[in-house]
Amino acid sequence: MSLNLEQYVSEFSAQNINGEHLLQLDGSKLKALGMTSSQDRAIVKKKLKEMKASLEKARKAQEKMEKQREKLRKKEQEQLQRKSKKSDKFSSDATEGTHEQ
Repeated sequence: MSLNLEQYVSEFSAQNINGEHLLQLDGSKLKALGMTSSQDRAIVKKKLKEMKASLEKARKAQEKMEKQREKLRKKEQEQLQRKSKKSDKFSSDATEGTHEQ
């Protein structure tokens, strides 16, 4: 509707074309859905291309964010392990000192 192609809404709805299905459509599938105007198909294909690019960009950003979180999580875990080892060593040294006296 935002592309001023309201005349196709009923057919798309009747065929249960949702967002996921929409991204899979190509020129021949659009034509089969009753989009006989090559100009209308070109408009939809252009918009679909933009949407796919936007989705890909968002997916890459999400992956990058997940990698950063994982890196941070590993770093924190390593710091905790180092702290734990220092604490164990300190406890061990303190125990040995008590036994010597």
